[in-house]
Amino acid sequence: MLFLYITELLPIAATAMLSCVAMVVFGVLPASSIFSGFGNDIVFMLAGMTVVGSALFETGAAGAIGKRIISLVGTNEKVFIAALILFSIPLSAFLSNSGTAAIMLPIAASAISASDGRLTKKNTYMIIGIACVAGGGLTLVSSTPQLIAQGLLREGGYQTIGFFEIGLTGFPILALLLIYCMTIGYALQKKVFNFPEVKDVSSGPRPDGRGARENTENGPKSVVRMCISAGILVFCIIGFILGSWTLGVVAMIGAVLCVATGCISQKTVFKKLDWTTIIIMGCSFGLAAGLDQSGAGRLIARAVIAFLGNGVSPWLLCSALALLAVILTNFISSTAAGALLIPIAIFTAAELGHDVKSAAMAVAIAANIGYATPISTPPLTMTLTGGYRFMDYVKFGGLFNIMAYILAVLLFPAVLNI
Repeated sequence: MLFLYITELLPIAATAMLSCVAMVVFGVLPASSIFSGFGNDIVFMLAGMTVVGSALFETGAAGAIGKRIISLVGTNEKVFIAALILFSIPLSAFLSNSGTAAIMLPIAASAISASDGRLTKKNTYMIIGIACVAGGGLTLVSSTPQLIAQGLLREGGYQTIGFFEIGLTGFPILALLLIYCMTIGYALQKKVFNFPEVKDVSSGPRPDGRGARENTENGPKSVVRMCISAGILVFCIIGFILGSWTLGVVAMIGAVLCVATGCISQKTVFKKLDWTTIIIMGCSFGLAAGLDQSGAGRLIARAVIAFLGNGVSPWLLCSALALLAVILTNFISSTAAGALLIPIAIFTAAELGHDVKSAAMAVAIAANIGYATPISTPPLTMTLTGGYRFMDYVKFGGLFNIMAYILAVLLFPAVLNI
């Protein structure tokens, strides 16, 4: 699977599907388990927010939102990128990283569409995904791995994690991302992302340069429908924040409201859905289940820990566990990586007489440091709509992944008290 992803001998959606089929053919898991990922709430969240985002473009609300954003931050792409990262921070602190991405991507698309080509998807979408993933390490509730760690620590009678304690590494990593994107990262994007910009067919300038296309299905853009579609986006944002329903339920309610109110037609919905991203996301959950339930992940983890030996120092143990978590979380979800490694980290630290909370926190922190592949976490998978190839993530996100890991382990002695 990794070979096919890297070489792109097959389209990445086909590779993702093939990896799941192989799990079934070789008897790792039954088809009902492998393909159950397509019923995951995050898949429905992605599909629903794609419809809401498309409705914003169809009604013209995206253009209005985009012009407002541009009036505030301008069309300097570096400033725009910095604004996106900074705006993601408060959302990431209290929402899931997937929910933050679902909010940020349509907002960015609106501004990009209204910028007359001065802002681009390819230079912003991946950064949004990385910022949302990194933002998962800001508070106790911003991502699942730290909640898993908290539950296991409490259950075992160990010291638990403070609400903002994990942010002692999360905020420096986001600051590093801001510096990276303003300096060498921006130069690297210009070199690596050498593919044509992906355009929104329902919006943007007409080929003759005489302004935006009109909505051919609903006639000239209506102020009422613009307000309705914008209101539906606000409803989704509030729903994500309140958490009364799951992300997928909120997004699907928004999608149905868009169709029911005439903001977008059912025909356009199916045309606009990014089926490649949906397939990759659904299959990634199947792959994670296969690695987890077959015992392959545990086999790798135990081999690494056995390699370290019994005399390993607390810092080296936490650094090694974090490295393993970083590697795993680039290929399975951060939730799966955390669920797999945190119990092992707690058991190992207890056996060696080291601080158990420190080991659990190291894994939880590192499970939010996975930016090198589009299959690592839903926020990065969602950014595939920017037109990226698999190796684009490895080259741009991979370099930052290494930098973020190094920063985290350098902060471990102060953050983890080891």
